[in-house]
Amino acid sequence: MTDEMRVGVVLPTGAAQWDGAGGPRGLLGLGARAEELGFDSLWVGDTLLKPMIEPVTLLGALAARTERVTLGTAALLPAFRRPVQTAQALASVDLLSGGRLVVTVGAGFPNRSEREYAASGVPWQRRFARLDETVALWRQLWDPAGPSAFHGKVLHFDDLPGGLAPYRAGGPPVWLGGATPAALARTGRLYDGWLPYPPDHRAYGPGLADVRRAAAGAGRQGGAVAPALYATVLIAPDPAAGREALDIYTRTTYGVPLEVAETIQCLIAGPVEHIARELGRYAEQGARHLVCRIGALDAAAQAEQLEGLAALLPVLRGRPG
Repeated sequence: MTDEMRVGVVLPTGAAQWDGAGGPRGLLGLGARAEELGFDSLWVGDTLLKPMIEPVTLLGALAARTERVTLGTAALLPAFRRPVQTAQALASVDLLSGGRLVVTVGAGFPNRSEREYAASGVPWQRRFARLDETVALWRQLWDPAGPSAFHGKVLHFDDLPGGLAPYRAGGPPVWLGGATPAALARTGRLYDGWLPYPPDHRAYGPGLADVRRAAAGAGRQGGAVAPALYATVLIAPDPAAGREALDIYTRTTYGVPLEVAETIQCLIAGPVEHIARELGRYAEQGARHLVCRIGALDAAAQAEQLEGLAALLPVLRGRPG
């Protein structure tokens, strides 16, 4: 754990989480409070499976309410949006925030995201090729000198209009989630960061090594890919009580018990010291940006948990708190 460590928080954008607590505008206050508390970044998710605030829209509003924190998606599903218009929207947020945007992308989850693809009028097949080509198209549109045509295996444009140049040359960093061998290889070759959620900290180091090998094989610099972690956390009196609360959270959010969810993703509950220790195990494996989703179901609990999680910051950054 070093001063390189950064810690962020995921905002609860689902309607069920902010209903009755000031409405969705309360998310702006929650984001501003996280910045005041010293968190390094704010993140928003993306889905069509439940009512929620659209993530790019929310990031634009947060750009006006914050000054310092990184603003990110965790993760955006580009297949649900027209790629040329999305490039403009993301460039706009990057400009409005003064270059604070990070875009984590994903292709969805089997047995879950097929409905979202159907609702978007996009075929489920070849989704990974579509994702990689969409990101390549964004980067081309973000380059004022980029060509006016794009021809991939999935996306084809003969006459592209000039794109909006973002705040930073080349555009905002684009990260990828996922830890399959194919995802690790694609992350190393094509993306600027890695945001997985492995349930076992011992899998993080080998995965990061694979990402870096793929980056080196593509002729990229060793530090080309930012190593991050997505973790669901919940402060509780003890780990046992925390597991009970997380079980309610996973059953409500995913329709599965904790015993199933924890085989897929990183979930940690207990006193702050326990959470810091468990996150520290990932840091020892190389993670340097910890993206924490609060495993609470309502706005009041989210706000209370945010205040408590601020105690993590000096511990994870290696300073006495």
